[in-house]
Amino acid sequence: MSYYQPGILATPVPSQARHLFFALEAIEALPAAIDRLLALVDGKSAVVGLGASLVKALGARVQGLKAFPALTGVGVDNPSTQHALWIWLHGEDRGELLHRSDALEAALAPALRLVQMNEAFRHKTGHDLTGYEDGTENPHDDEALAAALAQGADGLRGGSFAAIQQWQHDFKGFAAMHQEERDNIIGRRLSDNEELEEAPESAHVKRTAQESFSPEAFMVRRSMPWIEGDKGGLMFLAFGHSLHAFEVQLRRMSGLEDGIVDGLYRMSRPITGGYYWCPPLVDGRLDLRALQATA
Repeated sequence: MSYYQPGILATPVPSQARHLFFALEAIEALPAAIDRLLALVDGKSAVVGLGASLVKALGARVQGLKAFPALTGVGVDNPSTQHALWIWLHGEDRGELLHRSDALEAALAPALRLVQMNEAFRHKTGHDLTGYEDGTENPHDDEALAAALAQGADGLRGGSFAAIQQWQHDFKGFAAMHQEERDNIIGRRLSDNEELEEAPESAHVKRTAQESFSPEAFMVRRSMPWIEGDKGGLMFLAFGHSLHAFEVQLRRMSGLEDGIVDGLYRMSRPITGGYYWCPPLVDGRLDLRALQATA
């Protein structure tokens, strides 16, 4: 039976995680590396996403998959740092995640080279480092399945499209603002997580209200905070049955729809961006039939 990678929708977000990003180095070594990858990942504690360049290197095409677009608005830059392969490791122990990362890196060489690694973690019960709850408007149960998972033929059904951005926060600048100003940037009160009816149109909650798009732009967010030295922020991660919902939201946030820039850019900025296709599972293994069918 073909189904989705369970780590995509498992709740809550894991207590510890690693995002591994790989660049393609040797196409001739790719088939053997993919075989070793299939033996090491389960779709639960390790969610795998393929970038468009890797799919092309395999002589295939996944409908709807493309490279992350670099979007620029007034005072806004959303960079594209697209990679060939992304693996999201889940766990409870940072040491275990280190050893699993090393094993994956060794298994994928020399075809794929690790070029970026970001550790992430669950803060409180699923909060951003600013203190605000993350993913409040996430769909649940059947609605989450419909939002996150693709339909279609075997090999595509149960797959999902992941959008990833690493956001770096300006903690000092945000802390210097009055609490009301901080709440208006987010569009919710920090004290009780209630949405502010009188929040400005630039409030993040209003910019990204999923039901306000036509068609509605629902997706499942699985974001987690990150810290490196004195820097930190949010590894934004969202899964959708296509990339449409994420992209229309990012365009509106960037002011490309109506000229109103999301207030979030006042206290944070994205420093990476990538799109990935997460294959479904069949009998507990990644189902890559969609790639074989179009090769």
